[in-house]
Amino acid sequence: MSTSKHIDKICIAVTAVTLVVTILFMCGGALGVSASPKTVKYESTVFDTSYVHKIDIVMNGWDEFIENCENEEYYSCAVVVDGVKHADVAIRAKGNTSLSSVRSLGSRRYSFKLEFDHYDDARTLDGLDKLCLNNLIQDNTMMKDFIVYTMMNDLGADSPLCSFAYLTVNGENWGLYLAVEGIEDSFLARSYGSDPGELYKPDSMSFGGGRGNGKGFNFDDFDFGDFDAKTEEKDQGERSQSESRGSFDPSGQFPAAPGGDGQQGDFDPSGQFPGAPGGDGQQGGFDPSGQFPAAPGGGGQQEGFDPSGQFPAAPGGGGQQGGFDPSGQFPAAPGGGGQQGGFGGMGSDDVKLKYIDDDPDSYSNIFDNAKTDVSSADKKRLIGSLKKLSSYSDLEEILDTDEVLRYFVVHNFVCNGDSYTGSMIHNYYLYEEDGRLSMIPWDYNLAFGTFQGNNASGAVNSSVDSPVSGSLDDRPMVGWIFSDESYTEKYHELFASFIERWFSDGELEKLISDTADMIRPYVEKDPTKFCTAVEFEKGVDALSEFVSLRAEAVSRQLEVDDTAVDAGSLSLSDMGSMGRGTAGGDQDGREARSSESGRGGEAPRGSGGDQPAATPGESDAVTVPPSEDGAKDAAPSGKSEGAPDRGQRPSENAGGPSGRGFSPQNGQVNNSRSAVWLLLGGSVLVLAAGMIFAVKKKR
Repeated sequence: MSTSKHIDKICIAVTAVTLVVTILFMCGGALGVSASPKTVKYESTVFDTSYVHKIDIVMNGWDEFIENCENEEYYSCAVVVDGVKHADVAIRAKGNTSLSSVRSLGSRRYSFKLEFDHYDDARTLDGLDKLCLNNLIQDNTMMKDFIVYTMMNDLGADSPLCSFAYLTVNGENWGLYLAVEGIEDSFLARSYGSDPGELYKPDSMSFGGGRGNGKGFNFDDFDFGDFDAKTEEKDQGERSQSESRGSFDPSGQFPAAPGGDGQQGDFDPSGQFPGAPGGDGQQGGFDPSGQFPAAPGGGGQQEGFDPSGQFPAAPGGGGQQGGFDPSGQFPAAPGGGGQQGGFGGMGSDDVKLKYIDDDPDSYSNIFDNAKTDVSSADKKRLIGSLKKLSSYSDLEEILDTDEVLRYFVVHNFVCNGDSYTGSMIHNYYLYEEDGRLSMIPWDYNLAFGTFQGNNASGAVNSSVDSPVSGSLDDRPMVGWIFSDESYTEKYHELFASFIERWFSDGELEKLISDTADMIRPYVEKDPTKFCTAVEFEKGVDALSEFVSLRAEAVSRQLEVDDTAVDAGSLSLSDMGSMGRGTAGGDQDGREARSSESGRGGEAPRGSGGDQPAATPGESDAVTVPPSEDGAKDAAPSGKSEGAPDRGQRPSENAGGPSGRGFSPQNGQVNNSRSAVWLLLGGSVLVLAAGMIFAVKKKR
């Protein structure tokens, strides 16, 4: 029979094809074959950056919810996003120190978190499970986070998507917010595929690892008036004479102890903090334990205490706190992964991503802040990677080197001291998959040198090769870049490309200008904003000036030119700072708000009346039909004159940053481990079937 005659050749051909297909799927990356991009709908809907979205929160009991925001409790509401209603959504306040900061400022403009899948796992917002609504506190530009995330995504670093949204509550104006993709399941699936690795948010400051942290922080304890005065002095050109980070002398920042000689040893903090015991002039005599409530299980750690605003930046410190690293000023607290005592965990070795030992308990600030379910094997694998990272060995095996390089190019350009490279050592996510580590950016409202009252010259001329407050070996996740000339060279090449991309044709300044034009009408009518419209304009101008000067300074550094860029005309405080979160747009009577728009951050008066709260069982997404005048019935606009309709795309001359928002590698390649194994299993089954078929035919 002809079938029997050719069966051997057929089986050989089937086997060969099966093996080729298997190799392509298993080693596609090395052979130049990539999987199809994974895209999700919310990338082009919720996070379309070409217009300001409209989000209306519809719920009963809004006043009660606002009064309980600091408890971070969930409430049920309905949310109308660009005219589409989503029922039974969970909402809570979010933030760390910002929760108490908002209250202390006499405002009710909290940041919020919307969880579309909280009550029903099947509910999402076009595939998005969690949406963060950031209140833009301490940011007079209203766009620091937006600009940073845009540049991160553009360079190819894994980063959350974001867009601007104007919030209304039961149809009444609430304010302009930044909508940010939550770093949770949807983000992981979009960035790493359907079977991602492990996610952590390391933090030892008692207010950064997750929900509930920072409740003990009391914004009222700090005198930001003096802080701002010092900032203004620096911004007016009173620069320190010392240029080295190591020469930071805090004695001039605090009153000398009586009879002292002005040296650091004479500093007596007892006069700076009410009721501080002791006061013998020695640094060790200060015991803040009575000033702040103890963190749970903290071994003396103070919950929520953030000393960042108490120490001015050291000159030449590159936008950081300078060479002053408080971790070395206090004896180590017993236990806890090398954690330093004194200031609630600044200097903790685990959050620095340093290897301590093989005991998972030594890394509590990492594993206690895990965002995914981690096993003992996961912990052991991560510790093994940190051990190699600390010794700068097998870097290609334990780091996604290209990803981390891209992250630090943008991060080091924008001078964010409230981060891994600063003295607080927080505000980042750590991603681990199969032992390989990478960084995910988070929280840049104090970027562009506005953290801790830095002077403009120090921030603008910050070294891209010495970006940390302390030694590079103390932060191995950035130190490895400079441990090998080949990595340093690649880092410099990426930096040069970044500068060329954004500044050769003025792209970044255009993005800033277009974004300002797009959001300006919403800023002007925002009844709860933390700055005035005039301060917004000054902030935008200062941001444009900063990035221009910073690009020039970085270019000189890459060309090995030590000449500093003159930043004498730049005032960093114009962009907002730690002490610049003022309480609403009508401060000092500069902008009177209409009584119809939620005066003074008060809850809209319709919060308990005509608008019903979310009812479980309603349709997840129902398009709201327009009324006779074209407005959405379920989401009264509360529109003020002169502002474009919220949630509608602008006309071509509207000035939004259309087309330049995110190019987040639109859908990361889905290198799912489970998909690979399924394909391999399928290939094996096909091969086995072919062999069985061959044997039967042979017989």
